Order: sequence, then C-alpha cells, then structure tokens
Amino acid sequence: MSKVIAGATLSLDGFIADESDAVGPLFDWYGNGPVEVYGADPDRAFHVTQASADYIASVWPDIAVTVIGRRLFDITNGWNGVPAVGDHVIVVTHQAPTDWPFPDAPFTFVDNLEEAIHQAKTMAGDRNVSLTGGNLTGQALELGLVDELSLDLVPVIFGTGKSFFGDYTGRHQLFDNPRVIEGDRVTHLHYRRSEASD
Repeated sequence: MSKVIAGATLSLDGFIADESDAVGPLFDWYGNGPVEVYGADPDRAFHVTQASADYIASVWPDIAVTVIGRRLFDITNGWNGVPAVGDHVIVVTHQAPTDWPFPDAPFTFVDNLEEAIHQAKTMAGDRNVSLTGGNLTGQALELGLVDELSLDLVPVIFGTGKSFFGDYTGRHQLFDNPRVIEGDRVTHLHYRRSEASD
C-alpha cells in the first residue's frame, strides 16, 4: 500500500531555505562523499558518503510519484522536465503554466492538495509518494495525509526562513522513534507516524 513520505533537507531550527529561497549549506552533503548516486535523472549525479548512499538506496527506489508546490516548480523549472526522484511529478497549483517548454514531461498540474495526494497514490500503486516540505507538508499534516517523515538534518542554524512544516499550527501529532543514519554534515532521520496519533 502506498505511503506518503514528507521529506526535505533542513536546518537544525527547521528551515528548508532562507527568506529568499536560498539553501546555503543545506545541500552540501550531496557533494561531499565518494559514492555516486542518482535519482531519476541519469545526468544528475550526487556524490555522498557510503552511509548517505545506503540510506538513499533504501528510500528513493520506492518513490513513484513526487508532489511539489508551484514555488519549487518555478525555482527549479520543473528540473527541466525530468523528475528528481520517481517517475512522475504532481504540482499543486491554482494555475498550470501555459508556456513551460516541456509539455510532454511526466508532470501533472492539480489545484487541490487532497486531490493531488489521491492521484499520486493511485499512480504509485504499491510504491510510495514523496511530498516536499513547506506549506504543502503543513497542509497535508492538517488533513492527516502524512504517513512518514524523512528529514535530512544539517548542522546549521538559519534563524529565519521557510519552515519545513510551513504554517502548520494544528494538533499534536506523534511519530515513532526515528531510524537514524549519520552521514557527513547530515543526519538522516526517518519517522513513521505513530498509531497513537490515529
């Protein structure tokens, strides 16, 4: 059964970018090791430590569909039509782009998060759905749609910026103890939603 895994690389104080969307040293761990790994794009190599590579190998191949917001889509130009991870990307937006130069790319534009998650889980089948951090994660938590959290915690403090949980101010939600993988300049924390939260 497909699970929804909300994930991102974030600072110790919970930010995925600064106020201008710059990530600073958050992604440095993608290039500080000897092991070459790939997501869905064969032209986009990452060089990570063996510990990070093993963690990535345990998570990324099971991702079938990624759900992102319009802001990330615009910042990355939809990775030029190639999903970063998985086979398909669903972009939550009230207005689909009309001039994107990759109309045949495996991207779908949906104007409602709940519908986007539903479509993503249907597409994913027995594989999983990745949900990017930010306001989408906060909204998905509010709707009870998040099954797991995948946090790549980097030892930096931003002070202000874009929060991993967006504007979430809802009820307490419990997660089980994490699986912990120590990389270089990153700690991977993977949490499953606790049955006590249901």
